[in-house]
Amino acid sequence: MDTSMIIISIIAVIGTLIVAFAVSVWLPGIERKFVQARIQQRVGPPISSPGFMAPIKFFFKEAMTPNSPMPRLYNALPLISLIIVVFILLFIMPQMYFLGALASIIAIVGLLKVEEIMYMFMGSLSKSVLSVNMPFPDLVKGAKHVDATRSFIEELSTLRAFRLIAFGSFPLYIALFVPVVMAKSIYIGDIVAFQQLNGPVLFTVAGVIGAIVYFIGFMILLNEYPFAIMKTKADVIEGPLLEYMSKYRAYTYITRGFLIFVLASLFATMFLGTPPNIFSPGILITIAVAIIFPILMAVMSAFSPIFTFRQFYPVVAATSILGVLALVAAFITL
Repeated sequence: MDTSMIIISIIAVIGTLIVAFAVSVWLPGIERKFVQARIQQRVGPPISSPGFMAPIKFFFKEAMTPNSPMPRLYNALPLISLIIVVFILLFIMPQMYFLGALASIIAIVGLLKVEEIMYMFMGSLSKSVLSVNMPFPDLVKGAKHVDATRSFIEELSTLRAFRLIAFGSFPLYIALFVPVVMAKSIYIGDIVAFQQLNGPVLFTVAGVIGAIVYFIGFMILLNEYPFAIMKTKADVIEGPLLEYMSKYRAYTYITRGFLIFVLASLFATMFLGTPPNIFSPGILITIAVAIIFPILMAVMSAFSPIFTFRQFYPVVAATSILGVLALVAAFITL
């Protein structure tokens, strides 16, 4: 590869990242303003508020030292999550396919799993409630419970995050292997090339089923209702993200919007054969999917009940079985 091609590739990667961030900051606003607020017949926040203005506001707030055994690591976790999500987007760009194993579905699944694990670390390293050291149960005179285990509220989030990682994310990962089976390759470049030659995976029976399963997994990974098992009343708000403040809270807002875009880009790459690339018209398809997905998610969330574990497990199990059927259908079409 000559120097000019390297420069063009670098510009393509940087330009795609810029477009991704520019689009991602509006996605939470589209989800809340144009869908949830209209369904619930309320005004809702400005479209720029959830993903754009909120992070700016938090960057100017005062940071406090959290009550944590490892405060620096605890505060760094949202930024680490953002970096992981950025790498996922990088590895599905056509300019990065030369990286071999890193540009494979195995690497993508691994990075998504690491991003999920961050929530366990967030919950386990938080030892306070709104920056106040407050163990539960209370230990004031007359309130001590005999033989009660002392724990912090955010530790409950760790247990639910583990259940999400161990069981809840199966649908999305199963769905990702439908294109793998059809293309007979784990490499993103081969999967894209297969679809450019044979048409999008989405336009097959296996692809349609896999897309439905992927979308449900998309909602689960974003911890959105009705699958919001990390956001219970016991945590007050936000589950393992409760204790983050100032710029660290800003990183959580940015990461969520960017994760929506990245998961939509991953879908467009795996099921439509259009990886994110600023120099390709396919970037418009990626942006369209990134807008459609949060709209559909907001509609489902607005009309869905809040699942308890009793409802969550059967739904995830049924969706996973549907994903296996998609894999079987993909094998049959070979």
